[in-house]
Amino acid sequence: MNVLITGASGGLGRALADECARRGYNLYLTDVDETSLHTLKGGLQRQYGIETAVYACDLTNPQGVDALLSDIDHLGIRLDMLLNVAGVDYEGGFLHRDRENITKIVALNDEATLRITHAALSRRNPNGRFSLVFVSSLASMFPMPLKATYAASKRFLLDFAMALRLELRDQKVSVLTLCPGGLATTQQAMRGIAAQGFWGAATTNPLESVARRTIDRALRGRSLYIPGTLNWTLAQIGKIIPRSWAAAVVYRRWNRAQQEWLHPDPSGCGSAST
Repeated sequence: MNVLITGASGGLGRALADECARRGYNLYLTDVDETSLHTLKGGLQRQYGIETAVYACDLTNPQGVDALLSDIDHLGIRLDMLLNVAGVDYEGGFLHRDRENITKIVALNDEATLRITHAALSRRNPNGRFSLVFVSSLASMFPMPLKATYAASKRFLLDFAMALRLELRDQKVSVLTLCPGGLATTQQAMRGIAAQGFWGAATTNPLESVARRTIDRALRGRSLYIPGTLNWTLAQIGKIIPRSWAAAVVYRRWNRAQQEWLHPDPSGCGSAST
């Protein structure tokens, strides 16, 4: 089993790489952080003895992706699984973010994901099934004021993956969309979870469990994985109530959370989050 993982040096990418290596899969890992990639490669090879190749690449750069693909071709790798993990968000309201930050969310989360997915599908192993995973988000289930671009970019992945699943079902390709709630992947992410109070903690998913169950479901040909009973329930509620109501509730919660997180009270007496 040969697995390509994007965003491999981040929290979820590392957890998925570790899970795949534990199962004995060979890995091709890419991320923008070359140092972290080589550190990850060394650790996986020492612990599991699997074949691991790494290539540092900015997936928003078409020439960089072409060079990565040339490396895959040079190594003669035919892929059995692609885990699309690479993504980015910049917290804060639309007008509070730099214009280039806003467009980078779409460039990496959507455009780059399409680019690497198209390339990987043309390099799949012709003798077996191919498992394709898109990392979307629970945010894809709702319009999200103050995270509008991010949520919309993840909604694109959710809808695209569902459509592609049907398009490729007769070509031995399965497509799974992962829609987690919070993930403690970085210090910034953990601060954001803490700022949301109870709801941040209640909707957060443990990385190792999410990684293990994602691979299990991908291999079983499932279409959607929303980790956690509460997150699954919230997603179902989001399908029932008017989207304008959902947006209003989300705005109220995220406005409080971001006030505490991004714009703390100088007196140290920030408002409580719910």
